[in-house]
Amino acid sequence: MMKNFFKKEINKDNPFVEQDKGDDQNIMSEDVKETEKQETENSSENKEKETAETSEKAAEENAAEKEKDTRSEADKLKLALESLNNQYLRLAADFDNYRKRQAQEREALIKFGAEECMKKVLEVVDNFDRALNMVEKIDNLDKMKETFFVLHKQLTESLTKLGLEQIKCVGEKFDPNLHEAVMQTQTEEYPEETVIEELQKGYKYGEKVLRPAMVSVAVK
Repeated sequence: MMKNFFKKEINKDNPFVEQDKGDDQNIMSEDVKETEKQETENSSENKEKETAETSEKAAEENAAEKEKDTRSEADKLKLALESLNNQYLRLAADFDNYRKRQAQEREALIKFGAEECMKKVLEVVDNFDRALNMVEKIDNLDKMKETFFVLHKQLTESLTKLGLEQIKCVGEKFDPNLHEAVMQTQTEEYPEETVIEELQKGYKYGEKVLRPAMVSVAVK
């Protein structure tokens, strides 16, 4: 009890002791606040840092995903290009084979046509040979003329069967695509530009003119 008394007395006599104690408490409170503030700032910084890291990571993931998609699209385009290129090569090869086959078939047809033509003409040649052998033994000129006409008819018919066609001339209107006017004759018997004489026969093969007919044309 005496101690308390003296303690109180001392405190009365030393009012600064109580003041120092209050100052210490204020300082401690400010230190706590400063610490809390620092911790809050650090926490905010950490959160911002974490947010930034999260955003950066997300951006990297998005970039990686886009790059993956881009590679995927590039691979698809590459495959499509390779497929088109292979199709082109196959078509080119098929066309080349078709062209060669067509050339071979055309050559075969021409050769076959020539062979058939030769066969037809050879029949006539054989008859000419027979006629020549008979000439020496024939004294009758009429018989020889008849043989000649038969051979000429056979040759003409053979060529007609092969597609040869004689161009019509006398009495036809002059056609520069079919006729070649080598003479002009004044006459009142025929209309002007009418073919009145055939000087050399002309022939067609199908629609193609092999040789125009040489003709004389009427003029006023």
